[in-house]
Amino acid sequence: MRRRIFGVETEYGITCAPHPGATTGVTADDAARYLFRKVVAWGRSSNVFLRNGARLYLDVGSHPEYATAECDDVHQLVVNDRAGERILDEMTEEANELLAEEGVPGTIHLFKNNIDSAGNSFGCHENYLLRRRRDFQSVGETLVSFFISRQILTGAGHIRPRAGGGASYAFSQRADQMWDAMSSATTRSRPIINTRDEPHGDAEKYRRMHVIVGDSSVAETTTMLKVGMTELLLGMLEDGVKIRDLAMAEPMRAIRETSRDMTATGPVELVDGRRMSALDMQTEFLDRVSTWLDDTGRRGELGVVQRRVLDLWERGLTALREQDATGVETELDWAIKARLVERYRAKHTLGLDDPRVARLALAYHDISPARGLASTLAARGLMARITDDDEITTAVTEPPATTRARLRGDFVAAAHERRRDITVDWVHLKINDASQSTVVLKDPFSPVDARVDDLLATLRA
Repeated sequence: MRRRIFGVETEYGITCAPHPGATTGVTADDAARYLFRKVVAWGRSSNVFLRNGARLYLDVGSHPEYATAECDDVHQLVVNDRAGERILDEMTEEANELLAEEGVPGTIHLFKNNIDSAGNSFGCHENYLLRRRRDFQSVGETLVSFFISRQILTGAGHIRPRAGGGASYAFSQRADQMWDAMSSATTRSRPIINTRDEPHGDAEKYRRMHVIVGDSSVAETTTMLKVGMTELLLGMLEDGVKIRDLAMAEPMRAIRETSRDMTATGPVELVDGRRMSALDMQTEFLDRVSTWLDDTGRRGELGVVQRRVLDLWERGLTALREQDATGVETELDWAIKARLVERYRAKHTLGLDDPRVARLALAYHDISPARGLASTLAARGLMARITDDDEITTAVTEPPATTRARLRGDFVAAAHERRRDITVDWVHLKINDASQSTVVLKDPFSPVDARVDDLLATLRA
């Protein structure tokens, strides 16, 4: 299989819950400032690159955001995504210690979700490096239908309030927040695919597919499936296989209807006039990927994780077809959360719109091992994992060894150790001294560069 670079950017929800009896609270803006106080102290900014190659910054709306370093393996990506959670949880604990020291009666929480109680949305963006070709538009149009139907497998699960009262369960928190299929905007129209041409590499060779429709995944296996199934489909499309018969007539209507239909069988209209359900559409995508793998002999090239992706893809569709989530209820976020919620409701005889149910659902997304539910669910065998704690700990401070991230991470680490002033982005490494020594890294696949070795020698001199 051809190597591909990918990464995930996650915007986290933040709040500061006042302690019982407290008459004053801390706003989300103030909580974010506490969260980033130590970062700003050493980085002189709330937008920094870390020694593991990742980017950490405070986004619009006071949302902490973590962008993983460049990865070329799905398992590697899941590990680096979890390392981001670990880093932000440590920042949260430090911020809560600052609150206590200053006598502020509140506790900061970070949530890996996509919508707050006021209906404000924040995203989880996926990035896939593509070889630059003239058919980007047609590839994007194919992928719109894929991403809309993919939510029946990779949605985070959403308790959706009804306008007249009550609530219903839906696949996706993000579906109701999207307003366009493809555009260069990000916040104004929220397209499924952002077409702004920022390859973060050699623009003559590469283009970046920037996907902003996906839900933030709590379960590692959901992250694995979300990125892994997309990687396989992109490989097929770049191999020249055309899919023009699955385009949706009204994508924005389809994404909302699909999210609310937990049977996944409701038909949506295609451009050619046919009607097809999200379940049938994902089955068709899987069948075509499987045929391509067999016809080209590439199935034999698949790694362990890619084979697991295909297996979970198929089992997820079978669970929906049979309306029995037992086979995936520890692997897909929407199913894990649904089981958690339904057991709690049954035990306490609660409606889906009860505030206690909402608090339970929110705790599912709290990244704190002490206050969130993910660690407890995993420990009880109710949430599957594909990583271990040791490799996550390593990824907190060490960049992926097989991509450009290694060069950036080593540069940042050396500068921190020597307390040298530097400027870093995805492509540039610069020492801010009289020499203004700068290296431009246009190949995201390369973990070695003699020019960076020279920069490191300069830093350590």
